[in-house]
This record gives sequence, C-alpha cells and structure tokens, in this order.
Amino acid sequence: MSDKEYTPPKVWTWDKESGGRFAAINRPIAGPTHDKELPVGKHPFQLYSLGTPNGQKVTIMFEELLAAGHSGAEYDAWLINIGQGDQFGSGFVAINPNSKIPALLDRSEKKPVRIFESGAILVYLAEKFGAFLPTNRAARAECLSWLFWQMGSAPFLGGGFGHFYAYAPEKYEYPINRYAMEVKRQLDVLDRRLAEVEFIDGNAYSIADMAIWPWYGGVVKSNSYGAAEFLSVHEYKHVNRWAEQIAARPAVQRGRIVNRTQGELSAQLHERHDASDFDTKTQDKIGGQSAAGG
Repeated sequence: MSDKEYTPPKVWTWDKESGGRFAAINRPIAGPTHDKELPVGKHPFQLYSLGTPNGQKVTIMFEELLAAGHSGAEYDAWLINIGQGDQFGSGFVAINPNSKIPALLDRSEKKPVRIFESGAILVYLAEKFGAFLPTNRAARAECLSWLFWQMGSAPFLGGGFGHFYAYAPEKYEYPINRYAMEVKRQLDVLDRRLAEVEFIDGNAYSIADMAIWPWYGGVVKSNSYGAAEFLSVHEYKHVNRWAEQIAARPAVQRGRIVNRTQGELSAQLHERHDASDFDTKTQDKIGGQSAAGG
C-alpha cells in the first residue's frame, strides 16, 4: 500500500490535471472546445480517425471490403490528432458527441449518415455491403457476441492495464495486478476459443476478428504497452497462431497503417485518400524513407 493513501472527498471536483500521458486532453465535460470544420474528400465514406486499435478496426474493414471487390467502399481517412485535441472540434463533435475516434460519415446516402463507436461502424458497413457478418441467425448471434465481448473487454486492456502499466505518472501494484489478472483471463478466454475454431465466430473471417485482432493480436504480436514478457503472452499459443494468420492478410497489412503516427516510419500512412497511397509507402519502405507527412 502507498504511504500516500488517498481518501476521497465527499464531493469530487476537477481542480487539477490527473497527470500522465493524456492529462492535457482529459476533462469531465463533453462538447466542443473550438470551432473547426472537418475536411471532405471525394469518396463516399469520410473517416476521421487515428491508427489506434479502435481506429485500425475500421480501416482494416474498409481495406477488406475493397479487396473483396466492393468498390463502393472507397474512403478518405483523415487524421484526427487526439493529443492536440482535434476530437473536440465542432465538426468532429457533430459526428461523434462522445469525442472519440473513429467517426464516420457515409455521404453515399441521400442524407449523410453519421456513425460513431467502432463496433457500430463495423456492423453498419457489414450490413451495407453484405460482407463479413453471417446472415444465419445463430451464426450472426455468435459473431455479434464476440464483437460485443471485445467492446466490453478492451477498456480493461487499454484504459485499465495499459494506462496503469505504461501511461500513469506513477506505478502502483494494486491496479497493475488487478488489470493484469483480467487481461490474462481475457487472453485465456480467446485461447480456449481459438483452440476449437480457426476464426473467432467459428464460421469464417468476420468483423469479430477485425475488432479483436488490433487489441489482443497487438498484445501477443506487437508487444503493446511493452508488456509481452510481463504478461507471458507466449503461453497463449492459439491466440498467437490466429494473430499471425490475421496479420498475414494483405488488407490487414494495409489497414493497420492508415492514420498511424507511431512506430516505424515505414508503417505510418498518416492519411489515406487513394489506393495508390499504399504504393507510395511501399516505395518509401524500399528506399528507407517516409511519406504522407511522416
């Protein structure tokens, strides 16, 4: 126990920054902080996002749709820099009142449709294009169950474990242990499932895989939060098999770098407005340089 044990006041008030990596953008109120219109490109879908795990879900979905021949899924992916507070601009808040990425505007409809929350975007696109979501009632229920499992579980991984292990200004044993235990339990849930099936929903590659892979595949394959050894991720052999299998898909390799601003420069495509943007990245990777504002 810390020698600075905290006693909560009778009524909480926001009188100082919480500290940590995201202290400057955390606040207890909603709504815009400034007026800023969002840019609009030429494609039917306008995505405003960042290459975090939640952002990757949607760009992977778009790239998978295009790879499957759905030309109507062309999209512009605009960078929203959450570290600079872009998500609090009036244009972004108009699409997502919760001020979180990703946010999508479908301009192919008679009246543009806004969609926010990554899981909702995946379902919307799957239903619109009739892809990556089973139509059989039982199979659909299984797929959506795993999708919502991810939506409910990821906050324990990112906002819980990731925050206290990697981002909090000070490290404390209790929250790290609490969330490490839960993350390992979740990995065990996945490992047991993937011991029985090739893909998450047990039928075929689906939006459930696209939702879960950026988070849990990232832990076992990309050492998210620098915690691979700490969490002994090598123990989850079926999750590792699945993570490698998904990572080998060309559409996943494209989608995971869109709106990405961290890591190797060759794995960053800050904005995506045409399929040829990836060709530029390939050339830069070969030449050892970076494009797209990298």
